[in-house]
Amino acid sequence: MTLAAAEPVAHLGGQVARNLVEVSHDPRVLDHGGRWAVAVPYDGPPVLARFADWQVGPPEVVAGSWQGPTTWTTSLDRSAYMAAVEVIRERIAAGGVYQANVCRVLSARLPDPARGDVGGLHALLRRGNPAPHAAMIRIPGVIEVASASPELFLDRVGDVVETGPIKGTGRTVSDLLPKDRAENVMIVDLMRNDLSRVCRTGSVTVPALLTEEEHPGLVHLVSRVRGVLRDGTTWPQILEATFPPGSVTGAPKLAAIACIDEVETASRGVYCGALGWVDADAGTASLGVAIRTFWVEAGHVRFGTGAGITWSSDPEAEWRETELKAERLIAVAAGSWEGRMGP
Repeated sequence: MTLAAAEPVAHLGGQVARNLVEVSHDPRVLDHGGRWAVAVPYDGPPVLARFADWQVGPPEVVAGSWQGPTTWTTSLDRSAYMAAVEVIRERIAAGGVYQANVCRVLSARLPDPARGDVGGLHALLRRGNPAPHAAMIRIPGVIEVASASPELFLDRVGDVVETGPIKGTGRTVSDLLPKDRAENVMIVDLMRNDLSRVCRTGSVTVPALLTEEEHPGLVHLVSRVRGVLRDGTTWPQILEATFPPGSVTGAPKLAAIACIDEVETASRGVYCGALGWVDADAGTASLGVAIRTFWVEAGHVRFGTGAGITWSSDPEAEWRETELKAERLIAVAAGSWEGRMGP
């Protein structure tokens, strides 16, 4: 049967999660049994939802009615975003930071809040912009989010963990610049350092570097960093070492976060956080970086987009990159979903 729009539900890793048991904001629960839908916002406490029933199923079975907006506002317009890029370049020139990711948040009023179900939006995104780390969590009054993320934050199988940072975006491979490759290598080094905080000495490796991946409407440079956790490592320790993701902050991470706080004018919310699932019984997990992500709150839908800034960044080009990352997703989200069952 079609799920009621008000029913807590998640669609993660191709599985439909029903029968919500509990919601926690304490990552320690992830070490003590159960299978959890996980949302760790960039700003705000984590939302960890334990569902009793997980079954393989298509996104259509969690899809209520959706009618998307066509007019959006942005937290930073073109001139403000370009000015923010120049501020970051000044901080780089002063030696305080090497790279920082500058984001803006798009916002739109839902034309009909009664047709504002993120399950319907998720179904639209899965058809119009398939993504390897697509995710949807709907817990009314707590979190309502749909993501078409192409980026891996953290996979876990037993003690082996892996991350897949993306840096470098273009419409085609020919658009990728030496700046993009340098930026990717910089973030790989940061992620190696992050994983080394919780992994066995000498176990952190880079099994893939600067792989070109095609996604709907664009191409990314993607790398992989892998390590073996030390005995007894807990989920709070893993998140403390690796969060927020280096690809959406910069390097050094703390200095980049300070720059972000200086130039961004809107809360990132769940955007640039992590979305996915953790199976505490099996010792497995898959979390994507919450990019290409929409969230609904108070009758509005929001969407974030950003770009990594280095000394060689051209402000106009970085603005265009944020537009490129948003345009296809915004177009898909402008559609409608009638909440029908089946493919």
